[in-house]
Amino acid sequence: MTAQPRTTQSHTAAPAPVRRRTRRQFIPPQHGAWAMLLLPWLVGILAAGPRWSHLPLLGAWLSGYLCSYYALQAVKTGRVRRFRAQLLSYATPTVLLGALVLVLHPRLLWYAPGYALLLAVNAWYARRRDDRALLNDLASVVQSCLMVFVCATVAGTPVEHLRTEFLAVTGYFTGTVLYVKTMIRERGHRGYRRASVAYHLGAFAVATWHSLSLGAVFGLFLARAWLLPTRPLTPKQVGLIEIACSALLLGALILA
Repeated sequence: MTAQPRTTQSHTAAPAPVRRRTRRQFIPPQHGAWAMLLLPWLVGILAAGPRWSHLPLLGAWLSGYLCSYYALQAVKTGRVRRFRAQLLSYATPTVLLGALVLVLHPRLLWYAPGYALLLAVNAWYARRRDDRALLNDLASVVQSCLMVFVCATVAGTPVEHLRTEFLAVTGYFTGTVLYVKTMIRERGHRGYRRASVAYHLGAFAVATWHSLSLGAVFGLFLARAWLLPTRPLTPKQVGLIEIACSALLLGALILA
């Protein structure tokens, strides 16, 4: 009589590790990437004005990122079968939602050559197993930040009206690439830390010249680049900090 409850408990507890394992297989371990995906979209729709078609655009954007992540992993490892389930899962919504957005806004095809070129850069570095290279990271930054202009095009707003927003987001994520390297793969590398601090100092000066609200948040980014490399933070903590910094930048752009 006492063995039955223990058996029942083991059966109910067993699915949890399975769910975690499945989640790890289908969700990339890139905590900071979500900020890089969502911030340009949010900035774009708030600056240009929201439209209902921004929602399928977001779906295509997120599923497209997930599909491209596993496609690049397949290129990197040369093992397409290993990622077939992920590719099939994410390619379908990417194609369907992307097709819907293109039918509604065919002018978005003008962005296709730029994205194709940037993805080719990613694929080239993945094939070389050098996907952490600085140029590859910067190509990903440009891909992400172009979403500001894509949202403007969907809203029918001239892209030049969002030039400040685009430059602010691009400037932030470019600095983040340098800063994150000083926190993880290039921790202790004096050259990278100097480059990161120098870049953030210049970005702080430009942002302050434009507006006090932007200058304030870029001042925080400068302090982060100077102080945090001496702290023993985990990659997850670094990613969560970047999500908070993205929220601060969004608030500053709303106030600017």
